[in-house]
Amino acid sequence: MKKLFKVSARHSSLGDRIFDISNYTFMILLCIVMIYPMINTLAISLNDATDSIKGGIFLWPREFTLYNYEHVFGEASLVRSFFMSVSRTVVGTFVSVLCTAMVAYTISRREFVLRKFTTIAFILTMYFNGGLIPNFLLMRDLELIGSFWVYILPGIIGVFNLIVIRSFIEGLPDSLMESAKMDGAGDFTTFFKIVLPLSLPVLATVSLFVAVYQWNSWFDVFLYNGSVPNLSTLQYELMKILQNSNASMSGKTAADAFANANASANVVTPTSIRATMTIIASVPIILVYPFLQKYFVKGLTIGGVKG
Repeated sequence: MKKLFKVSARHSSLGDRIFDISNYTFMILLCIVMIYPMINTLAISLNDATDSIKGGIFLWPREFTLYNYEHVFGEASLVRSFFMSVSRTVVGTFVSVLCTAMVAYTISRREFVLRKFTTIAFILTMYFNGGLIPNFLLMRDLELIGSFWVYILPGIIGVFNLIVIRSFIEGLPDSLMESAKMDGAGDFTTFFKIVLPLSLPVLATVSLFVAVYQWNSWFDVFLYNGSVPNLSTLQYELMKILQNSNASMSGKTAADAFANANASANVVTPTSIRATMTIIASVPIILVYPFLQKYFVKGLTIGGVKG
């Protein structure tokens, strides 16, 4: 192996070496630029709030404390809203991806007469929207306000995700579909037994998109279920905590914050709460991502058709 490396290094030109060094340097700098904000946010969330006002916190906290997390998790409604967010993310992702994949399979079939018309109709919804008030009135008339399904049904079909899945399905070998039909399989059997298993890479990618949207969404909670505590989500509760923190600090200067710090050992600021909220909201997605990443580059159609 060492001999092979030496031979390849000996025959590589000066331009290739310069390109490799430049490429590695650029990628290292890009990783630093992408990772540093997260590490800095974590450091601020673990640092004393009043000390954070001084600035100068980069990779690690200057005065370590867990009070920011204690303050956030001290809210009684946070645990309930966390499970609501998990339920919304799991149910919303499953239903949305399944329905989107079924529609994508339908419009990918050449024998579907209204294929072009249906595709254009979906794409038009990406450019034109009824607006906030018509959407609210529609949810009211459908009796979805005050219910869990107002989080699921309005965005059950994502047009961008639909186009992505349709393009992937169109790239599958037609011989697989033809063989299934020759064996007497119907559309549902073909979809669930052949198309879905072969589409796991794109389904995993779309699932991550939908899950991040469902997990981070809070405005629809504010709009439709703001007065229903049992249907409140984690993001909405964190938003209210941040608003309360901003209201308590309204009109106060840094000197006032230091004065409050002398009077009380534990103080929170909007900056510390915002950093803590960012970490809390990001950790679940970071934990889920590695389990989906392996499907992004997996070519499950290789070897699907035997010569």
